[in-house]
Amino acid sequence: MRVPRPFSFAASSLLLRAGRPLCTGWESSWSSLRPGGFRRLTKNDGIKSFGLHGRFLSSAVQSLMEHEKDQLYDDGKAAEKEAALQSALTQLAGDFDKESMLSLRRFFVSHYTPVISTGSLKLDLALGIGGLPKGRIIEIFGKEASGKTTLALHVVKEAQKHGGYCAYFDLENSLDPSLAESIGVDLEGLLFARPSSAENSLSVINTLANSGSIDVIVVDSVAALVPELELKGVVDLAAQDMQSRLMTKALNKIYYSLVRSQTLLILVNQTKGSEWRNLWKAENHDMPESSVRSNLKKPISGHLGEVTCGGNAVKFYSAIRLRMSRAGLLQTEDEITGIGVSVQVIKNKLAPAMKKADLHVEFGRGIRHEAEILEIASQYGIVSREQNGYWIQGEYLRDKLEAEQYLAENDSLADELTRTLRSQLFRT
Repeated sequence: MRVPRPFSFAASSLLLRAGRPLCTGWESSWSSLRPGGFRRLTKNDGIKSFGLHGRFLSSAVQSLMEHEKDQLYDDGKAAEKEAALQSALTQLAGDFDKESMLSLRRFFVSHYTPVISTGSLKLDLALGIGGLPKGRIIEIFGKEASGKTTLALHVVKEAQKHGGYCAYFDLENSLDPSLAESIGVDLEGLLFARPSSAENSLSVINTLANSGSIDVIVVDSVAALVPELELKGVVDLAAQDMQSRLMTKALNKIYYSLVRSQTLLILVNQTKGSEWRNLWKAENHDMPESSVRSNLKKPISGHLGEVTCGGNAVKFYSAIRLRMSRAGLLQTEDEITGIGVSVQVIKNKLAPAMKKADLHVEFGRGIRHEAEILEIASQYGIVSREQNGYWIQGEYLRDKLEAEQYLAENDSLADELTRTLRSQLFRT
């Protein structure tokens, strides 16, 4: 039987802070005073106050004792729970083998997510983790000629630099081998495929992911994944959601394979705009124009009237969604040499989203990373700047154009500066 402890001064001070009932008797005496006069307290007032005070203290002490009694730790029950848990884990190990390892260490061996660089320091900074995460699905979408294929090829190049194997599905039949080679992609070590239908493409992707030997798989693009039924049948607008249903079923299976093999899957996607407005009006000819316009004005992914192919499954399974758009033209004197590209992180499950990176894409060469290296290295003091010139490893370059040309001609120096910057910017 538990013996109650004597009421301590600490407990009484706690009760004083808890409420006002300790002063009930005295408050009643003071409240009866008339303005300008005093009334002498009598013995009955003290007895009344002491009675109220005592009743309150006894109930408070009892509640404190019950609270302490609830906090008791029973070693016997804890041992029984631990034994039951170990018995359940032993049974799971026999029934499900590796799947029964219910520990975070099994899934997160390191505190940091393994990533593959995008080839752009600015975009790696916008992503917040230093690149694209392995074992996930990445969607790169935007309008035509906005640099989506160029960015995907740069990711392939970065993976090959570290000894990884990559596969490229050119479903649009639009890849230029000379462009890929000028970017730095090793064509001899690149697996290249053009399957005949969406079912064959998705089956090959799942097989490659299950092998565990592929680091990056690029699908260019989701819009060109045509189901076999559509290829053999007639064109029918009523079956336009067939691709969405197919992607939903396929990604359910592919996603699990990617997680196990740590393969990065890049889905290049297209956007549908004004032409789908005409289709909507054709299908809803009996609806008033104001109603059609209100339905089409719902913002999708932060942009007006923008729809991507593949249905909602692509958006759902994508850990990162990158929206690319053209921001202008790059000119050298009177010649147009490239385009400015704005990359916005629409969705990011591993870092804060809605960040943006402005890139320069040069025709026939890809992303101009020399300007990014100079800008960021100057901010962190790796490269010294003197007026309009730069000091790079004891070499003085008069202006930015000359410094960029110097880095373009010395790839080893550019790679060394990039490694130094990544070691300071990201925890690898």
